[in-house]
Amino acid sequence: MGEDAPEETTWVRIRDAALAQFAEHGERGATIRGIAKAAEVSPALVQHYFGTKESLRQACDEYAIEVFRRAEHEALDGGMGDPGFMAVAMRAGVAIRRYLARVLVDGSPRAAALFDDAVALNKELLQRDDPGMSKPTTDDLHAYSAVMMGMGFGLVVLHEHMSRVLGADTLSPAGYRRLALAALDVHMDVLLSEELAEQARASLKDLPDDET
Repeated sequence: MGEDAPEETTWVRIRDAALAQFAEHGERGATIRGIAKAAEVSPALVQHYFGTKESLRQACDEYAIEVFRRAEHEALDGGMGDPGFMAVAMRAGVAIRRYLARVLVDGSPRAAALFDDAVALNKELLQRDDPGMSKPTTDDLHAYSAVMMGMGFGLVVLHEHMSRVLGADTLSPAGYRRLALAALDVHMDVLLSEELAEQARASLKDLPDDET
């Protein structure tokens, strides 16, 4: 059935099947045979397009970061205020979020590279002059970007706990909607007074570099 499909369609179907298999079984548990079965093609065809499982995993990583990059740019270019864009982005991102939830706890060099790429992209976007967005006031933009990505990806990695306490799968559209709305509230609220924030900042800067 899948063997007669157009090349591009087959390639994409194999990659998408691999995303799901890596998300469910991890890099070690996922197999060429299992990916081929999920994509409804032969293992030989998977190897024809991608060669090895390593190459297939790399293609999935590249796709994940590209989807993330495109979504970030489109969101800041007006998509965030467009219900149509938000609906499409939410549906398209479910598979990517499931994949990232597994990849980011694998401890592989690829996971590290993917996170580093995301931090670099976020740092780049924070320096743009986009309507509706303010530039950060931090004097350590790299750390600021890293913390933002850590918080965002942390919600993905902790999706089982988040889903349990929210009563809905946060990797599904319904659960993600509630999670994203709460995240927007967190970004909008200013919980600390300026005075308290300055006191905390001064205390942190006075901390010694070691425990002695």
